[in-house]
Amino acid sequence: MLSLHAGSQVVPATDWLLEPESFVASVKTSKDGKDLELSNGLISRQFRLQPNLVCYSYTNQSNGRQLLRSIREEARITINGKTYKIGGLKAPDEKAYFLPEWLDGLAATDSSFLYQEHRIEEIKPVLNWKTRGWASGAIPAKGKKLIFRYRSPLAELKGLEILVSYELYSGLPLVSKSLQVINNSSRTLLIDSLVHEVLAMVEEESAVIGSPEQMKKPTGIYFETNYAFNNAMRYTLSDQTLHWKTDPGYTSQVNYNYETPCLLEIYPDHGPGVQLHPADTLQSVKTYELAQDNADRERNGLAIRKMYRTIAPWVTANPIFMHLVSNNDEEVKTAVDQCAATGYEALILSFGSHCNMEDTSATNIRKWKELAEYAHSKKILIGSYSLFSSRRINDEEDVINPKTGKPGGTMFGNAPCLGSRWGLDYIQKLKTFMIQTGFDLFENDGPYPGDRCASTKHPGHTGLDDSQWKQMELQKGLYRWCNENGIYVNAPDWYFLDGTHKIAIGYREVNFSLSREQQKILNRQNIYDGTWEKTPSMGWGFVPLIKYQGGGPEAILEPLSEHLKDYEQLMMQYYGAGVQACYRGPRLYDTETTKATVIKVINWYKKYREILNADVIHLRRADGRDWDGILHVDPRLPVKGLAILYNPTGKPITRTIQLPLYYTGLQQSVVLTWADNRKQNVSLNRDFTAKITVTIPANGYTWMTVSQP
Repeated sequence: MLSLHAGSQVVPATDWLLEPESFVASVKTSKDGKDLELSNGLISRQFRLQPNLVCYSYTNQSNGRQLLRSIREEARITINGKTYKIGGLKAPDEKAYFLPEWLDGLAATDSSFLYQEHRIEEIKPVLNWKTRGWASGAIPAKGKKLIFRYRSPLAELKGLEILVSYELYSGLPLVSKSLQVINNSSRTLLIDSLVHEVLAMVEEESAVIGSPEQMKKPTGIYFETNYAFNNAMRYTLSDQTLHWKTDPGYTSQVNYNYETPCLLEIYPDHGPGVQLHPADTLQSVKTYELAQDNADRERNGLAIRKMYRTIAPWVTANPIFMHLVSNNDEEVKTAVDQCAATGYEALILSFGSHCNMEDTSATNIRKWKELAEYAHSKKILIGSYSLFSSRRINDEEDVINPKTGKPGGTMFGNAPCLGSRWGLDYIQKLKTFMIQTGFDLFENDGPYPGDRCASTKHPGHTGLDDSQWKQMELQKGLYRWCNENGIYVNAPDWYFLDGTHKIAIGYREVNFSLSREQQKILNRQNIYDGTWEKTPSMGWGFVPLIKYQGGGPEAILEPLSEHLKDYEQLMMQYYGAGVQACYRGPRLYDTETTKATVIKVINWYKKYREILNADVIHLRRADGRDWDGILHVDPRLPVKGLAILYNPTGKPITRTIQLPLYYTGLQQSVVLTWADNRKQNVSLNRDFTAKITVTIPANGYTWMTVSQP
């Protein structure tokens, strides 16, 4: 599919970001039966089936770019210390490019698992997610799943079956890959490692001299797996599976030392390291591979956000919540009443509050069940905070450092092992508490951060080798359980693909001890920076109603009525971005005037909720010197855009702005409706921008919607 370019934007004949329904996934067999093609008009993978299965073409159909330069095995597995290839043919000596006519002369690789058969299924949801609160209109994922079955001719692998699965999604250039190991033998096998994706990709640059660290990695595909942790608040810094390697057999490469990083292997750094017993199945990490059609940051971000909405639709849930600091039950009821009176939808008992989810005594359960019932009677969701990782239990239950054989030295200094008896009990207590009280939300601080544990006494793992894999599965299992039971999960780590709903948008906590004026600018910077890859609903911000991380009276909003202008603007900044903030304090209002202000903002947000939860186009980052702002867009909605612009200076400013409206789907003209209800018809330029002149009040903001004439 050919594309035209308007500035930095790709404008294909049919743009999948605007008209996704045009691209339907299919599996096609060649006339001679030798080949299969998995394609949706945006991305294509082609496979030769005999004498063994190999992927020989991986094409971005939007721009015609071939992503593979050479063939490799489909996957690898290490069993009892010995490594075996899964699928693949012996690659020719030339590894700079590959010609399909070479396939007929290639033999299967030695000692590999051999392709047996395949089947085709419809894509099924990752989770049977349920939601008790508001969510934007998620569209169920559709597409084709192609499953290849492998067995080995080797006697030591008799009874072992490998399934390699590809899922191609309709409506976006996305394919996933994963692997299952099924032990049909009578022996227990140690699965040391699983490499479920191997791609010999086209190098990004030809550098004669330079180390792999200095050279650019191949582009054209965004990779993401469901094996990420690090508390980095960004996937690319949390990933634990992508390994860009050199390819010494690629002897025609330009690099003098054969060190071009152009071979991608995807696997966890540690493990699985698990014992696979007879009749057991081991599921690998799952990789999502999203083709990118150019280098434009905004377009690539839009594609990633569309990917999340498709494969993890629960991230579209976005209840309006308060972060309550409470000392007693009456304060909880008061906060529930204030939430109900102002249009809030949920209440989370914040850190430092008097709710202890680890206490499953009959008395505690009964108390919080009654409070939950009170909240529900007011149509308010309720939940609580619980800390896992950055705490110490004791020498027996904590993570054992493999370097010292003692506790300590983890990511957070000391941390419990999720596979310890205490960790297993912690998970069960949380489930018991949430089920018996009827809680709707769960805020899990310090989720499992990847600490390896050398203990051989913890019941949840055998030793060091399987400790990370087993703890990851325990943590993800809790989030999957919450998701499928309709419990909304805030967790400051990248577990989105296994059930969590929201993560911190990305901020420095001590900044909330700075002045309110500083916070307003810094918050807008955080919103701007935190919505390139995340949808608005995937991140939370922070508003300290009371003292947090230090700071004096200039940092907080209490008394609320005395700082009403700042309170209103902080709410508008977050709600105007579609981002929920943790309004942390004992109350939402202190006077009728404050109450009216909160209601006004919430009513405005609910009126435009669909478009405010839509994708963000980044206009200008806040710098305190001149205007800044963002634009929401969604071509499917009646209101196709909403821009909100800020003036951080002490004087009104008038600016002429080119508003980029390509992703609204409108092509010739638009109607702008300003905050004062003034309407303006504007013709679009050839690059789909609208030239507007806007006046923004001193230390204030303005906004306008975009609709079809």
